[in-house]
Amino acid sequence: MLPYFDPDYDNFNQRINPPRVCIDNTTCTDCTLVKVDSMNKNGILLEVLQVLSDLDLHIFKAYITSDGGWFMDVFHVVDKQGQKITDDKTIKYIEKALGPESNLLCPKASNKQGRSVGLHSIGDHTAIELKGPDRTGLLSEIFAVLADLQCNVLAAEVWTHRMRVACVVYVNDVATGLAIDDPGRVSRIENRLRHVLRGYGGGGGGNDDDDGSGAHANFTDASSTPHHLDRRLHQLMHADVDVAPAAALAAGGQGDRPEVTVEHCEEKSYSVVNVKCRDRSKLLFDIVCTLTDMEYVVFHAAVSSEANYGIQELYIRRKDGKTLLKDEAEKVIRSLEAAISRRVSEGFTLEVRGRDRVGLLSDVTRVLREHGLTVSRADVTTEGGQATNVFYVRDPSGQPVDMKTVEGLRGQFGQTAMLNVKKVSVPAAAVARAPEPRSSGGIVRNSFFSFGSLFAKLRA
Repeated sequence: MLPYFDPDYDNFNQRINPPRVCIDNTTCTDCTLVKVDSMNKNGILLEVLQVLSDLDLHIFKAYITSDGGWFMDVFHVVDKQGQKITDDKTIKYIEKALGPESNLLCPKASNKQGRSVGLHSIGDHTAIELKGPDRTGLLSEIFAVLADLQCNVLAAEVWTHRMRVACVVYVNDVATGLAIDDPGRVSRIENRLRHVLRGYGGGGGGNDDDDGSGAHANFTDASSTPHHLDRRLHQLMHADVDVAPAAALAAGGQGDRPEVTVEHCEEKSYSVVNVKCRDRSKLLFDIVCTLTDMEYVVFHAAVSSEANYGIQELYIRRKDGKTLLKDEAEKVIRSLEAAISRRVSEGFTLEVRGRDRVGLLSDVTRVLREHGLTVSRADVTTEGGQATNVFYVRDPSGQPVDMKTVEGLRGQFGQTAMLNVKKVSVPAAAVARAPEPRSSGGIVRNSFFSFGSLFAKLRA
């Protein structure tokens, strides 16, 4: 007879040591400390960062450690305006999402959270993943095809980088308001979208997801997909890191290119990833997301900001506990440079608000195309019958957008929707970190803690 094992035994430690989160608004005068203590598990750091990222909180300093069986993090955060987190709803959300009632230690339950366009439910829908070579007007063509096929776009997010595009679109049927699950209709939509992604005269026919150009259109069961939206976009674009042409890799000013190096700490058997780049929202999330999907584990990290620049030091190993090989280090550098750069936008943001209707996105993106503007990123949401569409646009030639063009857009959109135009600049949260070093609750603002110095002291 086999011995009996209580099925709840594996969860015993989790029940007696549940995750704990503390929101501290007293230690520092100009930021909120989010402290998380929990049993350790693979991927827990990324799950914590996903919660903070969805709330648009800017992490300008963090101390992370997860040696042994315990996970302990401290994040210094502010909101988009550079202020402390004082809203009771936001604080309660963080406590619930990261505390004892969370799914941090229950991977099976985490799939039920669904997604993730902001923090809003988008109802019954079907998710479509798209990726391929980018070109001017591509987004307009995609939304025109969806409108023609009677697909109502509920939400979408689009990223472009190095002449590649990745997009996740949430749609339902115009007539029924339900998800699209008819196999024949799904096949027709996929074929039309693949044809658009391949471009004029590019690629052959058929149903292949990849025709050599990297064009890919795929319907996914969004209700069972565990991946966070931003994480999925990183995954779609990560597959193209080595696909982008050399000219695209060299594009952009060298001064703004992130500095990424990989060293080895032989005494402690870590590989040390050092990153220095312009600070921005979601920077730490993008880095940890990329490392996690490349199957590396972050054991320690120190994050700081100095004069609008983010400095990060991450101690990582492979899942098998070994340090990175030389060829792995080079791939990590390329992948992190791409992950950091693909969320950076130049030019203007156009925020179009109005009553949602079928074909709205097709009309808006057509107008942008007619004015010769390229969309580098887009974030589309619908709530309560109102559509909020944010487009990051630029001139395809690299020149500044002519203000006459902006006024022309305002004139065309003004009759049907409200248009807000704003120059892309350094986020308020980053600007708030710019003043000279000063003490904040006993903590020096621009001091940078290094795990390397800690290890040096331990060896002494």
